[in-house]
Amino acid sequence: MLVKRAAAERGHTRLSWLESWHSFSFGEYFDRSHMHFRALRVVNDDVIAPGGGFGLHPHRDMEIITVLLDGGLTHRDSMGHEATLRPGDIQYMRAGSGIQHSEFNASQEESARLLQMWVMPEVKGAEPAYTDRHIPEARRRDRLALILARDGRDDALQINQDADVYLATLSKGASVSHALHSNRHAWLQVGKGAIDVNGVALQEGDGIAISGESEVTIAQRGESDAQVVLFDLA
Repeated sequence: MLVKRAAAERGHTRLSWLESWHSFSFGEYFDRSHMHFRALRVVNDDVIAPGGGFGLHPHRDMEIITVLLDGGLTHRDSMGHEATLRPGDIQYMRAGSGIQHSEFNASQEESARLLQMWVMPEVKGAEPAYTDRHIPEARRRDRLALILARDGRDDALQINQDADVYLATLSKGASVSHALHSNRHAWLQVGKGAIDVNGVALQEGDGIAISGESEVTIAQRGESDAQVVLFDLA
């Protein structure tokens, strides 16, 4: 079964410095029919205006994954970490027993665009942790690069949940496939471009929930590269 979550149907928040689209209920956007998918609780598609950002704020018991699509994002947290993310970078933050952080557009001239995704943890109250990593294009170009996994295999970052997370950038005409084992489910989010997923057409901003399928086949459409994030979930 494939259930498309069209970009235009998502929740929407507009502030002077932020435009955000929510695949699931978030903040003031509440939609009882779109609360989460399996352990995936939040998929936010954010555009932060030049110089704008989120001041210091707390999180607890959530696995937070950020993928930079355009521009730069500067992160600071209560553990002393400071980093500026660029396209091709990912960030993983285990909020665990409690963490505070801020994130701001690193530029005064250009907007920053990112996907921020929250996964509910397998074990609550874990020790907070932070990591960021650049995913080289050669690793994700026309292939699914494993970026997070519970067991940390294949040089993936370790996540506190039975979830595998993949990142791919697909060239014109390229396709990739992912085996979906029994009793597993997938969510695919299109960051950029257009694709077909098992024959269903998706465009930038669309997501799709996948259950009861043995394989997920992702085929690029159109003239521009496609960038996708794939969650393999229990």
